[in-house]
Amino acid sequence: QVQLVESGGGLVQAGGSLRLSCAASGRTFTNYDMGWFRQAPGKEREFVSGIMWSDGRTYYTDSVKGRFTISRDNPKNTVYLQISSLKPEDTSVYYCAARPTGWSTWSAGSMTVWGKGTLVTVSS
Repeated sequence: QVQLVESGGGLVQAGGSLRLSCAASGRTFTNYDMGWFRQAPGKEREFVSGIMWSDGRTYYTDSVKGRFTISRDNPKNTVYLQISSLKPEDTSVYYCAARPTGWSTWSAGSMTVWGKGTLVTVSS
């Protein structure tokens, strides 16, 4: 079973950047698609970005396109989310998630393994 641990969150001013990391342990994430979700207080968890195992294709929700970049380092069993040009509305707990490859959508329900999250707070 894959276990995921996020890091890299923190307090940043609007316009700033952070790099979130998600380290997998327990087994390699071979054949796992990886995703980032976020949940703001009082809101549902939402998809942010995903990267496919098979071909490295990346996906982003519209609100972060051009500002966030997902990448993965398979030998290190780590996936990253570079978040830039941050806005106060990006304030959330960011969760890393994984699923066996083969899905075509990025719903929270399709993910089978979750990390505990890392908090990103963007001040105005």
